[in-house]
Amino acid sequence: MGQEPLADWAERRDAKIGRLRAVSLVSGDGPRGSHLNPEAPRVIQRWNGYAWEPHGYAANLAEAQRLLYPRDEAPPTAPVPRPQPLREGRGRHRRPGPSAG
Repeated sequence: MGQEPLADWAERRDAKIGRLRAVSLVSGDGPRGSHLNPEAPRVIQRWNGYAWEPHGYAANLAEAQRLLYPRDEAPPTAPVPRPQPLREGRGRHRRPGPSAG
């Protein structure tokens, strides 16, 4: 198995810098699923390339999700095309009609 060039690894690592995550402030055995305590406060952490550092605070899961996944308020640039209705077809995928025999 060949080794990855250092430049490729560094580029992949640097692409993750600035990534955010929300961690619950409720004590316990470590990070758990966010759905387990949606009303618990959360600290927003930012990856700096080496470690997670504090970046912000959210009062609950809903607020944390708004910070982590902001909505794009711009309307779509192109209208969505309407689907075409299916037409009668006679392709090879169709069953042959009943044979008189």
